[in-house]
Amino acid sequence: MGQIGTYVAAVDDILRKEGDAPTVGLLVCKNKDNVLAQYAVNSSNAPVGISEYELSDLMPENFKGTLPSIEEIERELK
Repeated sequence: MGQIGTYVAAVDDILRKEGDAPTVGLLVCKNKDNVLAQYAVNSSNAPVGISEYELSDLMPENFKGTLPSIEEIERELK
């Protein structure tokens, strides 16, 4: 929470312009303990959201074959 609070403060100080809404940090976790998350957020003044993700739900099965492999990406970058 300390690190994301630092990032939120830095974005507000450096990038936020007059009329912009306050920056909200988003912490995305593979596993989230709701009780621990609530205590962590309550101890911070920075507006932060915490969410959980599952890799299997991020990309439809029929889409996976259309992406380049790691080797193809590395070849292109060289």
